[in-house]
Amino acid sequence: MYQWRKFEFFEEKYGGKIPEDVTGDIKCCSSGRGKVVIGSNDGSVSFLDRGIKFDSGFQAHSSSLLFLQHLKQRNFLVTVGEDEQISSQQSGMCLKVFDLDKVQEESTSSLAPECIGILRIFTNQFPEAKITSFLVLEEVPPILLIAIGLDNGCIYCIKGDIARERITRFKLQVDESSDKRPSPITGLGFRMDGQALLLFAVTPDSVNLFSMKAQPPKLQTLDHIGSNVNTVTMSDRSELIVGRPEAVYFYEVDGRGPCWAFEGEKKFMGWFRGYLLCVIADPKTGKNVFNVYDLRNRLIAHSIVVDKVSNMLCEWGNIILITADKKILCITEKDMESKLDMLFKKNLYTVAINLVQSQHADAAATANVMRKYGDHLYGKQDYDEAMSQYINTIGYLEPSFVIQKFLDAQRIYNLTNYLEKLHEKGLASKDHTTLLLNCYTKLKDVEKLNTFIRKEDGIGELKFDVETAIRVCRAANYHEHAMYVAKKAGKHEWYLKILLEDLGNYDEALQYISSLEPSQAGVTIKEYGKILIEHKPKETIDILMRLCTEQGTSSGVYLSMLPSPVDFINVFVQHPHSLMDFLERYTEIVKDSPAQAEIHNTLLELYLSRDLDFPSVSLSENGLDKDFTDLSVAASVSKANPEKRKNADSKDSMEKDCTERQQKGLELLKMAWPSDLEQPFYDVDLAIILCEMNSFKEGLLYLYEKMKLYKEVIACYMQNHDHEGLIACCKRLGDSGKGGDPSLWADLLKYFGEIGEDCTKEVKEVLTYIERDDILPPIIVLQTLAKNPCLTLSVIKDYIARKLEQESKIIEEDRRAVEKYQETTKKMRKEIEDLRTNARIFQLSKCTACTFTLDIPAVHFMCMHSFHQRCLGDNEKECPECAPEYRSVMEMKRSLEQNSKDQDLFFQQVKSSKDGFSVIAEYFGKGIISKTSDATS
Repeated sequence: MYQWRKFEFFEEKYGGKIPEDVTGDIKCCSSGRGKVVIGSNDGSVSFLDRGIKFDSGFQAHSSSLLFLQHLKQRNFLVTVGEDEQISSQQSGMCLKVFDLDKVQEESTSSLAPECIGILRIFTNQFPEAKITSFLVLEEVPPILLIAIGLDNGCIYCIKGDIARERITRFKLQVDESSDKRPSPITGLGFRMDGQALLLFAVTPDSVNLFSMKAQPPKLQTLDHIGSNVNTVTMSDRSELIVGRPEAVYFYEVDGRGPCWAFEGEKKFMGWFRGYLLCVIADPKTGKNVFNVYDLRNRLIAHSIVVDKVSNMLCEWGNIILITADKKILCITEKDMESKLDMLFKKNLYTVAINLVQSQHADAAATANVMRKYGDHLYGKQDYDEAMSQYINTIGYLEPSFVIQKFLDAQRIYNLTNYLEKLHEKGLASKDHTTLLLNCYTKLKDVEKLNTFIRKEDGIGELKFDVETAIRVCRAANYHEHAMYVAKKAGKHEWYLKILLEDLGNYDEALQYISSLEPSQAGVTIKEYGKILIEHKPKETIDILMRLCTEQGTSSGVYLSMLPSPVDFINVFVQHPHSLMDFLERYTEIVKDSPAQAEIHNTLLELYLSRDLDFPSVSLSENGLDKDFTDLSVAASVSKANPEKRKNADSKDSMEKDCTERQQKGLELLKMAWPSDLEQPFYDVDLAIILCEMNSFKEGLLYLYEKMKLYKEVIACYMQNHDHEGLIACCKRLGDSGKGGDPSLWADLLKYFGEIGEDCTKEVKEVLTYIERDDILPPIIVLQTLAKNPCLTLSVIKDYIARKLEQESKIIEEDRRAVEKYQETTKKMRKEIEDLRTNARIFQLSKCTACTFTLDIPAVHFMCMHSFHQRCLGDNEKECPECAPEYRSVMEMKRSLEQNSKDQDLFFQQVKSSKDGFSVIAEYFGKGIISKTSDATS
């Protein structure tokens, strides 16, 4: 038979005698709500406190007390005892319910709880019999269900509110056969199975189950072997436990369950915190032994020899045994730490683990036990079993403690197992991932490496640090594994890094980028575009074109939301030709890009630059080796001088490429500056700088002309000594009738006057336009051309002759005009004097306004106009005929006086006029410029 191990997991806390205040023999006990209740054969009830001291008592029944139960939900005490008989026909056995929270005064010396209900147990319908068992079930307050077992095999049930006498009675019969002597009810037990209430009933001959839900209650016999009184109890899972001499049996609602074989007659049984309590008569010594069984771990947690036990109960976390001679013994459970220390000293680690698990200890405590067991096994060099224990500590034990023990190369398999479990539980760090992958690579276990990386293929997230895994696999040349992890985790940068830097697989890299979302594709192109442009320029540009253009047409994305080509310029740092190709293709498709100015600026820089990288042709590319063994070949090569010819060809190609690009640049300058816009779609200042830096004359001239910087335009021609172009430019830009600047001819004449070479033909042509538009006075022309020693007087002879003749005519005309003005002035002065000194005779006979005969009253004006007074109305101070002209003159005078204060307008007219002196003279002649007055301080 299986031998149970014995341990001292309990200890006797205290013991002694029942207090003398408890009178009579102890018949029944109960516990709950922090007190022990004792019922005596004299009908008294006593309460003991935590120190087993007498607390209080009262007389419950007058004759005797058989059973009592202290309720848990309410502070009620239910008793069964015998009182004085009222008559010989009625039994004195009754049931009482006491409310322990309510006290009624019986006498001056004692207090007793209030009895809220008294019920006679036996009636005509329920004949009297010996009570063998008693049990109360607290249903929804205030409902009680009381089961009273009798020696005739009957169970009297009382249900309801006894305090209000609202009860129902019914009887249950265990053994209904009449040919057999009835068996007493030795044990009762209630069980709730869902919403159904069940009642276990045990006799010496059977174990029965009543379904209280059915009406009448349905009987089911679970076993045809029963048990005696005090050997029936209930477990904390509502299992019925029955003790017999050969074993202890557990019963469920469907019949007998597990069985535990214990030698000896069972005298008393109970249940405490998952332990089976049993008083057994030892067959060898004949003494009573109290054992505490841990059925789950198959051990005896405590064993002690005791006297005859009359009652067993549990309160205050203790097991309380009361013997027939009124002795009491309290047994308490040791703490978990003490139990484990006891087991560790005996190296009983398996028992310790089972113990903490059965006691539902916290996971940290369980892990600590397993760690100690693992250390024990490790010390015995049982590495495999030790690792199995360490694995169970994951999440509670620091992994480095275990890893350090198994870093030896001979234990790498154990270490790998531990690290795998660590990753499965999601508790691995980057270092753990690195270590596990290193284990796989050192073991060259490709299958496990595949399993680790691909075990969640398509499901959920990877349970390891992705970047660490990629780095380790990449360092160990497991590129496919690294790429798989990178792709699944969406680490596109790592995936492309491996493809490009490790494998050089540019086609696959481009294909992968094409499959990404546009935003991700843009990020990866920015990072790895330099490598791709170097090896696959056309394909890379195709991808960039799709990113920057095709999304907008396919999905309706606004152009402003698409990536800009400017964002990818850094990719083409060492490949300007590819950049030029990309931007040209983009501008052909997209005409109104938000980054249009930046794109044009970049293209201009590429077009106008003269030092773009150009592919040179080397000797080796043309099939010629550096070492010539054949002298004739060497001589022919030397004679033909192929190196110089190739250099010349290369130079010609570079010049041709530069010319073509500059032509594109000029076209861009013109195309991006429409005639209807003041500013172009590029940076004008940058364009000018580029043209100057790269000596691009055509572009510079176009920009200066568009910006109306005409003097800078002719300065370019002067710098290049392009006389023909200079004169043609002045013809185009110096015509004031077409918005040109005539002063350009003056600059041109100055240029020819200072050039220091014979330019007779050019000077004559320039003088033609100066004379035509009267741009310069002859004296200035003479002074300017006199600086050129190569010019003779014959160059300007005809010009001077014409100017002198012209000036003579002007002088003559001015002389005649002066004489005329003097004569007119003389007449006006005489008229003014006459008006001042002589009388005026008005001889008009008709009214100037109405043309009727003039009669009195009449009004005569000095202007020789006369009017009827009635024709003038209220205005008698002004001549109606002369007033408009007078007002016009006065308004003009006021306007001129106002303009005289506008200095900017005056100087602008002087500057823009061919003859500034005439403008000043006009201002004086109109009296606008008055004599100045000296400011006095």
